[in-house]
Amino acid sequence: MRREPTWRIPVGILALVLALSAYALIVAWASQWIGQVHVLLQTAIYLVLGVIWLFPLKRFLIWMETGRWG
Repeated sequence: MRREPTWRIPVGILALVLALSAYALIVAWASQWIGQVHVLLQTAIYLVLGVIWLFPLKRFLIWMETGRWG
């Protein structure tokens, strides 16, 4: 059990907020093209884009807690 706080948690939270903000801006920018396709394809695209950012999150959270990437 860790007794002293580390720098990784506040830096990790800040990096996560910045990265998710940038990702959201990119998706919002791409929405002008996504909006031109059929509504069912739009749904699939937004579902994929809404879930894909979760894949690297587990390893990132592990790094924040332990300092290791896996």
